[in-house]
Amino acid sequence: MLKLYGGARSRASIVQWYLEEIGLPYEFVLLDMQAGAHLQPEFLAINPMGKVPAIADGNYHLWESGAILLYLAEKYGQTSTSSEQRGEIAQWVLFANATLGPGIFVEASRERESARLFPALNQIFEQQPYLLGPEFSVADVAVGSMLAYMPLMLKLDFSAYPGLLAYLKQVTERPAYQKVMSARAT
Repeated sequence: MLKLYGGARSRASIVQWYLEEIGLPYEFVLLDMQAGAHLQPEFLAINPMGKVPAIADGNYHLWESGAILLYLAEKYGQTSTSSEQRGEIAQWVLFANATLGPGIFVEASRERESARLFPALNQIFEQQPYLLGPEFSVADVAVGSMLAYMPLMLKLDFSAYPGLLAYLKQVTERPAYQKVMSARAT
C-alpha cells in the first residue's frame, strides 16, 4: 500500500486530497515535525531533504508535492493520452508551486503578483469550470489548494473575482476536499 508522509498543516494535505479524489488506498504517516521525526534516518532514506510530503510506493520513493501529484496522476489517476494534455497538466501543477504559491505567499511580491495572476485566473474560470475545461483534474488539486489556502492564511478577499470565487466554491465543496480538510481542522 502506498504511504504518504506528512506533518500537521503541511502540503501533504494536497497529495492526500488527490489520493481521495482518485480513490487510491494509502496509509497516512503523520510525522511529528516538532520532535524532528523528519530528520531521523528512517525518513531521510525516503527524502534526504527531510521535507514533507513524500511517498513510498512499494520501493519507489518520491518527494515534492507537485512531483507526487504528477506521478500519481500518470500511474493511478488521470489517463491523458496526448503529450499536449500531459504538458498542460504539468504546466498548471508547476504554476501552482513555482508561480502562484511563491508569488502570493511571499509578502514582497504579493501585491504585484495578485494584480497579475488573479485577473487572468478569473478570466479562465469565467469561461470554463476547471483549469482544463469541463473536467476536474490533478491540475485543479494543485492550483485549487493554493487558492483555497489564501483566504484562510492570508485573509485575501477574492470578491472582485467572481469566476475565481465560483471555482473555489466548487473545488472546496468536493467530497474528497471536505474529507481531507475537515480532518486537518481537528
